[in-house]
Amino acid sequence: MRTHPSRVLLLLLAVPCLAACGGDGEKEPPCDPAAGTGCAPGLVCERVSDGGSMCAEPVVLRGGVFDLEDDAAVAGARVVAFDVNGAPLSSVATSGEDGAWALAVPHERAPDGTPVPLRLTLRADAAGYQTFPGGIRTALPIDTTGAVAKGGELVIESAVTRIGLIALPDGAGTGSISGTVALPAGKPGVLVVAEKDGVGVSGVADRDGHYRIFNLDAGAYTVTGYTRGSSFETARVDVAADADTAADLARSDARTGSIAGKVSIVNPGDGTATSIVLVVESLFDEATLRGESPPGLRAPNPGVRPDVTGAFRIDGVPPGRYVVLASFENDALVRDPDITIGGTQIVHQAVAPGQDVVLAETFKVTGAVQFLPPLGLEPLAVSAAPTIAWADDSSEDAYELSVYDAFGNVVWTHDEPGHSGSNPAVPYAGPLEPGMYYQAKVRSLKRGTPISQSEDLAGIFFVP
Repeated sequence: MRTHPSRVLLLLLAVPCLAACGGDGEKEPPCDPAAGTGCAPGLVCERVSDGGSMCAEPVVLRGGVFDLEDDAAVAGARVVAFDVNGAPLSSVATSGEDGAWALAVPHERAPDGTPVPLRLTLRADAAGYQTFPGGIRTALPIDTTGAVAKGGELVIESAVTRIGLIALPDGAGTGSISGTVALPAGKPGVLVVAEKDGVGVSGVADRDGHYRIFNLDAGAYTVTGYTRGSSFETARVDVAADADTAADLARSDARTGSIAGKVSIVNPGDGTATSIVLVVESLFDEATLRGESPPGLRAPNPGVRPDVTGAFRIDGVPPGRYVVLASFENDALVRDPDITIGGTQIVHQAVAPGQDVVLAETFKVTGAVQFLPPLGLEPLAVSAAPTIAWADDSSEDAYELSVYDAFGNVVWTHDEPGHSGSNPAVPYAGPLEPGMYYQAKVRSLKRGTPISQSEDLAGIFFVP
């Protein structure tokens, strides 16, 4: 069996680690992963899968941030790595004048020193640019098993670590808010939301509790932190144009609550089970029916495949206002769009401190309209207008096709008559701007009433 060069280096480093981290022949205490102490320069203290700790080469993500329209470097962007639960794994890296950034990621090790396989995603925020991921754009997962030994580091660098940002339209806000969140023990993931006139803009506190929210209009804001199982005090600040305003968030004694309910799966097609997420109401986009969910506010628990087939419950919900979304992920199911029947409305729900909410209505979900190649579940790079094709819904008598840009604007629509025995295929005839992302959404109709639709995270294409 061929040995990866990074594993060879790690095995060699495991020997001096015994002195730094404590071994059979040494009485010194092990290195401290939480404090980051106890290792020689150039090494980091990592947790070991069977217990204890170890000094090893750091796992480092390297990449760049650039403007999707003209490939120009974006300086001053904040990049942070997330685990599968949506919690920050790292501190923040700031891109340089050339757009380059490097981010050390704490990484569990096997007893022989090799990194335990890990999947993560990236988030990037910058002044004058839409947050990535955001709108219709999703972050592709990065697998750390591809790390390569370079200059005393295990480096992950690929097309996925190059982050293209979309410039905001003229007139976007130029103020910002930054500060520190008093992180709960063992829970580094906190979504920070600045709200003005019912509209929110978000940032994320990294593993050190630091956050910054860009692109704010001048005015008065309330700033709140959200994460499962903890509550925070609300800060009130006045933001000025071209200025950064400080707002630190302390922990609150307010108890968290819960939201429980039930889904009913009808005409599921290829779908078998689904998931439920809570989105902060001020971050919910009525056009795309999407928003940002605080870390952990999902059923089943984050990282678990969708398994909800009936009753569900989400505990540890901080006080606030939420939108409850069923079947948000690509699971071959969608929220039933037929608003003429019960259980199909978008649910907005307030949660008071310590309140246990039971939703009155059952969520109805149904089988999704499935896109056919070239479109699918993964974003598609195009150089010319694609053909938008989907599997025929046998119960329909018409279709509505809409295409949105990355900001949630409808840029093209098409009405397609019903099909019998054939799959619809429509050439896209809308705009194709360099660097822009688009999403096709299809609804099937029967006597003018929607009966199914395409999935929330499918049908995305973009112009490199």
